[in-house]
Amino acid sequence: MLTIDPLEAGNQQSFKYLLGGVSPRPIAFVSTISEDGVNNLAPFSFFNAFGSNPPVLAFSASRRGTNNTTKDTYENLIRTKECVIHTVNYAMLEQMNLASSEFDSGVDEFIKSGFTPLASENIKPMRVKESPVHFECELMQMVELGGLAGSGNLAVCKVVKIHVSEDILDEKQGIDPHKLDAIGRNGGAFYTRASGSALFEAQKPRGNGIGYDALPEFIKNSNVYTANNLGLFAMTQKVPKTEEIELFVKNMEVKESSEETFYMQDRLGDYKNMFASVLYLESENNSKSHYFFELTAQKALETRDLDFAWRVAIHSNKN
Repeated sequence: MLTIDPLEAGNQQSFKYLLGGVSPRPIAFVSTISEDGVNNLAPFSFFNAFGSNPPVLAFSASRRGTNNTTKDTYENLIRTKECVIHTVNYAMLEQMNLASSEFDSGVDEFIKSGFTPLASENIKPMRVKESPVHFECELMQMVELGGLAGSGNLAVCKVVKIHVSEDILDEKQGIDPHKLDAIGRNGGAFYTRASGSALFEAQKPRGNGIGYDALPEFIKNSNVYTANNLGLFAMTQKVPKTEEIELFVKNMEVKESSEETFYMQDRLGDYKNMFASVLYLESENNSKSHYFFELTAQKALETRDLDFAWRVAIHSNKN
């Protein structure tokens, strides 16, 4: 691996690997207002949520790496102690990008970027109408993280009011990530669009699984199962007993099959009929049956049917 000492590499190199390695990062689109009443808008990707009671968001309005000066957002927050943090979705991308320009102090980025100002309820800074989620915030503390060019200024903010567009709500999960269509920041000029096929689900374990250390060697040594597959196997809380598996196999309806049929079922994701096909191929002494069993168990894992996957995997090792 490439090993980097941040002190030796310098700010520019460290910045490149930091942003490339910590990605994608959510984007805080922050509106503030100066003491003179001038609106300011700027995006920050050093950002996340840090607790819900009280609800706290934090972002870093870092010092400029070129001349070690502070940004308008930082100066406004220090003086007024208020801001609105907005979620950025794909529809806002280019306008948000425009607002990141280094406009002179005193320039209203709402006007320059074409966003619509909307009055807040608890604080003075304006909200961005086009954003689907607004967090009205009060500054709890500003943590200065170095005072050097590129050093962070961590603004820890308490959320005092939340506004969510009803267009992105879902009755079951609150905010629907597909409707939200949020974007995240990667390294360089890259962004991530968090919707559509980019989204996937991975439910948290229910209770404690058996753990990786308890996996049988034949599973850990497989050339088919991936690290993610092994992680799923290790999540199970109870490994099926031999008699359960024997009864399970006995009750399977086995029909005449072929390798071509098996691969067709694989493409369809039909792991149950894949198993039935392999049982037939096994009875015909097919030399690939062990490999086919592992492919079947892997397909069951893709749907998180752990019990079925375990039964197939253990049966595949009976010989």
